[in-house]
Amino acid sequence: MSGLLQRLRIDTSTAGSRPFLVGAVVGALVTLLISMTAASPEGSASGKSIAANPLGGGPASPDAQAGTRYVFAAKVGTCLMWQRDDGADMKQVNCEEPHVFEVTQIVDVSADYPAGAPVPDTDTWRKIAKQRCTKGAERYLGKKLDPEGKLQVSALAPNEQDWKLGSRDLRCGLWRIGPGGSLQPTVGPAAEQDQSNVWATGTCLGLVDGAVGDPVPCAQKHSYEMISIVNLRTKFKSYPSTTKQNTYLDKVCNKEARSYSGGKDLEKLKLIVAWDTRSKASWQAGSYLVNCKVGALLKDKSGLAPVEGSIRAGGDDKKKQDDKPGSKASKPSSAPKSGTEPKDEEPATEPEQNDEPDGSSDDEAPSDEPPPDPPE
Repeated sequence: MSGLLQRLRIDTSTAGSRPFLVGAVVGALVTLLISMTAASPEGSASGKSIAANPLGGGPASPDAQAGTRYVFAAKVGTCLMWQRDDGADMKQVNCEEPHVFEVTQIVDVSADYPAGAPVPDTDTWRKIAKQRCTKGAERYLGKKLDPEGKLQVSALAPNEQDWKLGSRDLRCGLWRIGPGGSLQPTVGPAAEQDQSNVWATGTCLGLVDGAVGDPVPCAQKHSYEMISIVNLRTKFKSYPSTTKQNTYLDKVCNKEARSYSGGKDLEKLKLIVAWDTRSKASWQAGSYLVNCKVGALLKDKSGLAPVEGSIRAGGDDKKKQDDKPGSKASKPSSAPKSGTEPKDEEPATEPEQNDEPDGSSDDEAPSDEPPPDPPE
C-alpha cells in the first residue's frame, strides 16, 4: 500500500479558536481531523509528543505498510498507538495504555460514492467526517462531547489507491492534539476520561512565535507552568459567569501559587498568576476543571514572554531529560527566569462552598491569556 497519512484540522468553534492546523505523515491512509476545541489540550501520557510533518506526499515506507494494516482491522472501541511520523509502528493497544486514537464508529460511504466514483477532495472529506462522525462520537461516549474539551473528533479515511480498490470505510474516532500540533497520548477509554481541557500540575507549555506550544521541559523556554487544577463545581452548582469565575480564581490561584512556589515573590521574578475559565457549553458537557498557571508578560504587555525554569518549591537544576512532562524524576528549577507527566493531583479547591445562582448569560470562551496586569 502507498499513500499519505494526513492530519488535517478544522475549527468549528465560534470563539477562542486556535489557528488552522495542517500536518502530515507518510502512511497508507488519509487522516482527517475535525476539531471541536478552542483551548489547549492535556499533557502527553508518556511525556513525549508526536510531531506533525509539513503536508507532503510520496510512497509509504515498507515499515509503514505493516504498521497501518492495523487500521483496516480496527473495530469500534479499538485504541491505536503510533509514534513514528510514517505510522510504521502503528498498533492496537489496550485503551488503559497510552494511545493516540480511539475508534468510535465505522461509516460506509459507498451509498454516496459507488464504484468508479472519484475520491473526495480534502474539503469534501472534511464535510463527510464532520457530518458522519460528530453525533456518533457522542453516542459512543454516552454523553455530550465538550466542544472546547481535550477530545477532538477525527477520522481515518482510505487514500486514493485503496479508494480505487473499493475501500469506502471511514473510521471515526477521538484523539488529542496539542496547541503546537503534536499528537498527545491519553490513557483510559474516552468515555471514562474527564473532558476538561487541563494539563497535569507541573506541566510546562512551550512558547512558539508568541503562541502557546506543546509540552516542553520546564528548564526550556516556555509560556506557562501549570501549578494547580481547580474544580469549579465545588464552588458553583450552576454555571458561573466568566466574571464570577475570574473573581473566584483570582483568589484561589494566587493562594495556589504561594503554596506551589513555597512563597516566592512572583512580582520580583516578573511573573504573573493566570488561569483558564470554562464556557457554558463546556460546563453543560460536564467539564468543571481549570488550570491555575504562572507565566510572564512582555514589557509592553502585548503578549507572553518566555520563562525558563520552574517556580516549584524545593526544586533544583537537573538535566533536561529529568524535567520532561510526565517524568517521575522531574524536579524543576527553583529560580525561573522570565524574558522581560508530572502526576495528576486532586483538583485544588477552597474550603468555602458558597453556591451562587446561575442567572447570567455571560458565556465567553475560555481564555488562555493572562490577565492584563499582574494580580495583586
